[in-house]
Amino acid sequence: MIDLRGRMPGLLVAATAAAVAWLVHLAVPALPLLTVAVALGIVVGQVPAVQRRLDGALAPGLKTASKSLLRVGIVLLGLKLSLFDIAHLGWVTIATTVAVVLLTFVGTIGLGRALGLPGHQPLLVASGFAICGASAIGAMGSTVRARDEDQAVPVALVTLCGTLAIAVLPALWHPLGLSAVQFGHWVGAGVHDVGQVVATAQLAGPAALAVAVVVKLTRVLMLAPMVAITAAVERRRHVETTGSRPPVVPLFIAGFVAAVLVATFVPLPEAVLSAADAVQTAVLAMALFALGASIRFADLAATGWRALVVGLTSWVLVATLAYGAVLLG
Repeated sequence: MIDLRGRMPGLLVAATAAAVAWLVHLAVPALPLLTVAVALGIVVGQVPAVQRRLDGALAPGLKTASKSLLRVGIVLLGLKLSLFDIAHLGWVTIATTVAVVLLTFVGTIGLGRALGLPGHQPLLVASGFAICGASAIGAMGSTVRARDEDQAVPVALVTLCGTLAIAVLPALWHPLGLSAVQFGHWVGAGVHDVGQVVATAQLAGPAALAVAVVVKLTRVLMLAPMVAITAAVERRRHVETTGSRPPVVPLFIAGFVAAVLVATFVPLPEAVLSAADAVQTAVLAMALFALGASIRFADLAATGWRALVVGLTSWVLVATLAYGAVLLG
């Protein structure tokens, strides 16, 4: 039986943090809500007096938020994806976007392993930078059963670099000679979180924002096959070591794919889509606050510089590849 009473304090704290993040976003629209939620969790997690509660009475609820609510949010994220919208990008844009994801993913894993990042950190950093930020880190971490410590560094890095992108990419827009639509394409292909993409691309106008969101959601769609392939590899390893057989595809990824198909082929009322979007934002904000709250800078000092090198290099790699994709498009 689920211990709701034991989990309620942590869930209430996560919900309160999500509400605070929403208020900050309303006050400063340039700050994406989910980025604020992660940052708030990171800040709270560094306060010694609060850490004892985070690791004690609040831990069961925060774990539920970072695991179960994250999965719900990812499933609902699928309702934002229409395969028809993605098809309208054209095969060149789709192909180059997929190539950017794959090259960034493989390159980041290789660099992370070369620098000796521990555990699943190379995989998780690669997922965050190549696909869709902290949401992808949580999804991949859930699939490979990564420890919270392994997820903490990638979440911090992708939050840092995604926030930097909001300032850096617009400063490079005109020097690189990009049109507004090309800038939107670059942002969609090179910035990590959906909220960060919106915050960055909207500076160039509605046309740039529309292209950026569709290109970004094309990257998000890559979450399903990337997680499925990783799950298959992990399943084979698990069978070899324990003899048991985990699911071939995690249930929440199957739900994500089903939501994409519904969004593509079923004309849902606008009220339903708006409600689903509100719920998705709320549960992801709670989940990402919980992930951020698990970060302890003092515990990360040993591998921090290596992780920082991998994160910054991956950020430059995805931005460079995305720029090349814009020129090819």
